Amino acid sequence: MTLRSERVRLFQTLPHACGYFPARTAQNLVLDPAAPNLPRLYALSLARGFRRAGGHVYHPHCPRCHACEPCRIDVAGFSPDRSLRRCLAVNRDLEMAECAPGLTDERHDLYARYLRARHPGGGMDEASDEDFTHFLAALWSPTVFLEFRLSGRLVAVAVTDVCESGLSAVYTFYEPDLPRRSLGSYAILRQIEQARTRGLPYLYLGYWIAGHPKMGYKARFNSLQVLGPGGWASIDQPKAPRVSRTTPASRQ
Repeated sequence: MTLRSERVRLFQTLPHACGYFPARTAQNLVLDPAAPNLPRLYALSLARGFRRAGGHVYHPHCPRCHACEPCRIDVAGFSPDRSLRRCLAVNRDLEMAECAPGLTDERHDLYARYLRARHPGGGMDEASDEDFTHFLAALWSPTVFLEFRLSGRLVAVAVTDVCESGLSAVYTFYEPDLPRRSLGSYAILRQIEQARTRGLPYLYLGYWIAGHPKMGYKARFNSLQVLGPGGWASIDQPKAPRVSRTTPASRQ
């Protein structure tokens, strides 16, 4: 694989359980985690549909399924609709601070409450300190934690990577007992604002799966684009036919 003038080694993972379709297995392509220029490769790879989880930069590469499509928000074209304006209004009492990444007791407690509420019995609901640290940041990653506080109480954290190609919304966890605030959507709105402030064109939101209930919140944001065979396009535009994928030479 080549990104501009960079030559990149790719590895392919073994099949593992799919997080979106219980009856399916999944595989990923992963950028060489030992590459000395990984921070630069990561910034370039966002536009090619890759994403970071912990210290690994990956892209779904499932032989018999192509449901996952990289998605991003075109920051210049975005404008909140009425429901998102309400979301901004109801959360106007929150204070946001850009903080260094890392584990604190306060962050871990919020993260653990979120996982217990959102992923009960799924293997993620008893997160250890090591799980928190390895999943959300890496020593090389350009990560900031956007903290949101209500009267001093930490109620949400948006893990955000800051790259020259845009911001990447890596993960957001928040207080599960405040559902009316729609804190996940609010975090995206503030990340869009941060991208504009930094003069960055896109907010990358990971992957879009058409019709999947876990993806519904992403459809709330207009100017959402997906990466298909013909390049990046609005989710409302017709897509080019998909061509078959090639198999990488290296495997993991």
